[in-house]
Amino acid sequence: MEEINNIEVTPCTESDYLKPLRVHYNQNGTKKSWDFMRTHDSVSVLIFNTSSHCFVLVKQFRPAVYMCEWERIKTQPPKSAEKTEEGASESAAAAPESPEGQSASEGESSSQWPPASAGITYELCAGLVDKPDLSLEEIARQEVLEECGYDVPASKLKRITSYRSGVGVTGAKQTMFYAEVSDDNCVSAGGGEPKEGELIEVVKVPLHEAMTFAYDERIPKTMGVIFSFIWFHNNMSPKYKISTNV
Repeated sequence: MEEINNIEVTPCTESDYLKPLRVHYNQNGTKKSWDFMRTHDSVSVLIFNTSSHCFVLVKQFRPAVYMCEWERIKTQPPKSAEKTEEGASESAAAAPESPEGQSASEGESSSQWPPASAGITYELCAGLVDKPDLSLEEIARQEVLEECGYDVPASKLKRITSYRSGVGVTGAKQTMFYAEVSDDNCVSAGGGEPKEGELIEVVKVPLHEAMTFAYDERIPKTMGVIFSFIWFHNNMSPKYKISTNV
C-alpha cells in the first residue's frame, strides 16, 4: 500500500520539465494574452500480451492528481458535528488552510489529507521525449522495458496516432504506439527506474474486461487508456475473436 506523509507544497521557480510562460498576441484585431506551460512531448504504448490475452498497464502515484483531490475535498462544505448527550454545542469542521510552504506536521493534521490512494492512477506505459538522439519508437521501446519489463524491438511497435494533450495549458504532443508481447518477451519485473524516482506497479487487465474497465468511473485512469482500448476493440479484436465486453 502506498504511504504519503510529510507533505509540503512550495512555489516552483525552476524546473527541468515545466516552464510557465505568457504569450501576448492579436486575434482579429483584439489584444489577448494567455498563460501556458512549456513541457516535453511524450510517447505512450498500449501493450497487449498475446500469451494471457490481457493489456499491460502501469499504476502509480501522481502528486498532481493527489493535490487536485485535496483541493476538491477542502472546498466541500464543512460537516457539522452532532450534539453529544451532555449537551455539547454544535461545531463545524473548519476547512484546512492552504498548505503552501507548510508541511502536514506544521499546517495540517494528517487526518485532513486524503489517503495516498487519491493520487493513484492507471495509465499506459509512457515517457517523455527528452532524448534527441533517439527516435520515438526507440524511446517507446525503452519505456516498455523499464516500466513493464518486456523487451520489444522498436521495429515491432505500431504507431496508432498522435494528438495534443492539455491544449489549454501545455499543448504538448503525445504519440501512441501499440505493442504485442508474449511471456517470452518478459525479461524483468519492470517497475521503472528507481534512480529517477519512479515507483511503478505493473497491472494486467484481461481483454474481456477491458471496456468495462475503461468506462468504470470509479477506476482513476487517463484518457489514453480509454482511447486505446476503444482503438483495440475497433481494429484488433476481430483478430483474436474475443469480446472486449462492450
